[in-house]
Amino acid sequence: MAVDEDFPSREASLGFQGIRKRSTVLMISYNVKVIDITKDIFYEKYLYRCLAPMPIRRHRKRREYLQAVTEKNFHKKVVALNEAIVGQIEYAPAEASAYPIAGEGIVVMNCIWVLRRAKGHNLGRLLLDDMMRSEKNAHGFATIGLEGHWSGWMKKDHMKWLGFRSIDSIEVTHKTKHLGEHFKIHLMWLPGVNGAEPPKWNESRMLEGVSFCLAHPLYHPESLKAREILSKI
Repeated sequence: MAVDEDFPSREASLGFQGIRKRSTVLMISYNVKVIDITKDIFYEKYLYRCLAPMPIRRHRKRREYLQAVTEKNFHKKVVALNEAIVGQIEYAPAEASAYPIAGEGIVVMNCIWVLRRAKGHNLGRLLLDDMMRSEKNAHGFATIGLEGHWSGWMKKDHMKWLGFRSIDSIEVTHKTKHLGEHFKIHLMWLPGVNGAEPPKWNESRMLEGVSFCLAHPLYHPESLKAREILSKI
């Protein structure tokens, strides 16, 4: 996710349409809209892909995941900037999460991503705020954050910027990529109410990687028959 801080979060979260950015020489009008694509068939293709420049194909594991969670308050939302889709967020209750994270009343964010070309509009926080408003009865929100990983997605620093904090971590190395390089996977937590009990995770299952998204930094390809794609240091 590309994050940036040069657009006021209050203005972004309140003004879904007609947001304006001023300078001494010009005024540009921006139209920003958050769309829940789990409720809008027009955007169905984005359920099966992220914004990465990859072919659109309904790979089996993604289809199976969606079939399992569609009726369990799973949501995927995209943000449009002047009608162009430039960001996304995906989340579900812990029992329907793509990660081995558990907790009472906890919503797990599978991913959040804003394209670099949309930098400057605070859209990451806009998406997060929308999730939190939609899930106002949640005890809190959890996700993962990567530290030292070669990918630019799901970075721990990005999650911290959004308000999450690390409550646990494991240091790992990938079995087939960037051999010998170590990185950390953090369990990130953002409480929604005072006294909320933090989530827990299954470290062993985390070593298996994920299968819900082809572009995810921890994606476990079907061609790799090993149970685990990561080794704990």
